[in-house]
Amino acid sequence: MSEAKLAPNLPDWMLEHANRYLSSGGADGHMYKVNVPERGELTVPALLLTTTGRKSGDKYIFPLFYGTDGGSYFIVASKGGAPEHPGWYRNILANPNIEVQVGTKKMNARARTTAGEERSRLWKKALEFWPPYADYQLKTEREIPVVVLDPVH
Repeated sequence: MSEAKLAPNLPDWMLEHANRYLSSGGADGHMYKVNVPERGELTVPALLLTTTGRKSGDKYIFPLFYGTDGGSYFIVASKGGAPEHPGWYRNILANPNIEVQVGTKKMNARARTTAGEERSRLWKKALEFWPPYADYQLKTEREIPVVVLDPVH
C-alpha cells in the first residue's frame, strides 16, 4: 500500500483509535469499545478506509464503524449529523478506488453509494451496530449516505 497518512482534523478519540489500530497492524482497534450517553457501552467493529484526496491527490486514512453484507463491507457517511458530507465521502465520489483494512486484513475495494431498498436494508443493519446514526439523521436535512465497499480481487 502506498504511504497514507491520517486524515487532518480528526477528533482526538478517532486519532487515538486510528493510531492504536495502525501501530498494532490491526490486532488492536478492530473492535472499538465506547460509552455512549443513554445507550451504555457499545462494542463496534471498525475498519480503516484509505481514500485519495480529491484536491491533493494524497492518501488519507479514516477510522470508521462498519457492517458486512455478503462478501462486502458497508459504512455510513454520517459525520455526526453535520449538514455536509464527510471529506472521505466526497473523496470516494471523485475516486471510488479505495483501500480497506479490516482487523489485520488489507484489501483494495471499490466504493459505491446505495439507494432504494438496498440503502433501507443496510441502514437498518447500521442502526444495529451504531444506534446513534438515528439521532444523526434527525440533526441533518441531507439523507445520510450508506456506502458499500466491494473488495477487488
